[in-house]
Amino acid sequence: MKRPKLKKASKRMTCHKRYKIQKKVREHHRKLRKEAKKRGRKKPRKDPGVPNSAPFKEALLREAELRKQQLEELKQQQKLDRQKEQNKKRKLETDPDVELSNTEPESGQRKAKKAKTSKQSPKMLHCQELKKVIEASDVVLEVLDARDPLGCRCPQVEEAIIRGGQKKLVLVLNKSDLVPKENLENWLSYLKKELPTVVFKASTQLKDKRKRIKVKKKAAPSKSEACVGKEGLWKLLEGFQKTSGKAIHVGVIGFPNVGKSSVINSLKQEQICSVGVSMGLTRCMQLVPLDKQITIIDSPCFIVSPLNSAPALALRSPASIEEVKPLEAASAILSQADAQQVVLKFTVPVFTNSLEFFTSFAQRRGLHQKGGSPNVERAAKVLWSEWTGAFLVYYCHPPASWTPPPHFNESIVTDMKWGFDLEELEKNNAHSIQAIKSPHLANSILFQSSGLTNGVIDEKDIPEELPKQKKQKQEQEESYEDVKTDQGIVDEEGDDESLDMSPAEEACEALPEKSQADKQSAPSFVLDKMTEEEDDAYDFSTDYV
Repeated sequence: MKRPKLKKASKRMTCHKRYKIQKKVREHHRKLRKEAKKRGRKKPRKDPGVPNSAPFKEALLREAELRKQQLEELKQQQKLDRQKEQNKKRKLETDPDVELSNTEPESGQRKAKKAKTSKQSPKMLHCQELKKVIEASDVVLEVLDARDPLGCRCPQVEEAIIRGGQKKLVLVLNKSDLVPKENLENWLSYLKKELPTVVFKASTQLKDKRKRIKVKKKAAPSKSEACVGKEGLWKLLEGFQKTSGKAIHVGVIGFPNVGKSSVINSLKQEQICSVGVSMGLTRCMQLVPLDKQITIIDSPCFIVSPLNSAPALALRSPASIEEVKPLEAASAILSQADAQQVVLKFTVPVFTNSLEFFTSFAQRRGLHQKGGSPNVERAAKVLWSEWTGAFLVYYCHPPASWTPPPHFNESIVTDMKWGFDLEELEKNNAHSIQAIKSPHLANSILFQSSGLTNGVIDEKDIPEELPKQKKQKQEQEESYEDVKTDQGIVDEEGDDESLDMSPAEEACEALPEKSQADKQSAPSFVLDKMTEEEDDAYDFSTDYV
């Protein structure tokens, strides 16, 4: 057994070693002094104090002492405050009943403030803002998507404008570059029988003057990016302003994603109103002066009535306000589209129902769940976002015969056209149609329109929500404010039973089956190369917007 050490080890060393260490230390200090000389003196010099020769030396010294005392008192006070806070926290931890009694008035005030804001739902706020825009406007521009102009018209809003008195209603056919030229001309001839109609194509790339970006060379905008129809609309408004003889306010209204804010930005030639892929970005009215005589007003979108058909609800319901189920919405849209043209456009095999289409579409785009099974839900989100976006080419046929809607008559039509130079408008529209680079009829999808879309303009007509739905909406509102720029697809983790598609089968509506002759007549270029788009370019998250 080893004997334990009773004394500590000695620190004695040989003289040679000790002198060596001392030498090294001296060298090190010398090195440091040299470096300090090179850098210059950075040590703060000591306060020399007030010299004896200075006048009022005693008074200055007293002031200095007073300042020191004040600083010390302040420090002591802060220390006492900290101790009091710590004691309070300890008491609250031991007695939770005290916390309730102390914090009752503060929490009550906060709850009252929250109640005021939460009482008004987004739908009610949209209705209120829309009414303000209609009341403040002399001319109202109803922006329509040229791919489905009839589906973008709201009879309730148009009726409210007519009842408003001496207000003019003008139709703006936006996204005119996404429909064939013949179809655009047919729609123009149909709509101009009722109201003055302007062919328009908003500019896709505008500079935001608030963000200064250094650019070496200014490249000329291409035909697809340039605005078309701006001159025609400007001249129409300018002519009406001259006939009225006063400054006018022009309100811009419409359903979500028709391009209201893009029209205003194109007229102003800069990005003033916020524009994005997500539906329903504009939430309040915004005044934009075009010149001294004309002021344009941006407005939030219309609220869709729940009494509309499933395709209308799918196309016109923003996810920020309504609870949209992508699978049901995409199935409803697909049921109205020409199946053979959908096959050619998306390069998928012939399908009999929407579930078959979504499975093949998911495989084509590489949308898979865990285990390799096709992600049908995500494929539906992609299709829904593309159909409501600003890039997919599809068109609707106008009605064979023109019949005026119930809220219009001959006298109203003549009143709406008074004050506008319609001959000059026709010339400008013809020039705009020639300038637009339209797609070919073979490359676009035929879509069956569901007609006029009913909207809600009065707060009383808004259906009451269940408490669960209210909570979900509040959460969506908070997430929308926090994550405004987030526009990515949320990947859903597949379960172990991901191959069981029974819920999707129930949600998907069966499409009309094509005959064997139609199936055989599919051309051979169905499986041609297709430009793959990044999934991050779309906004399918139902958490907000």
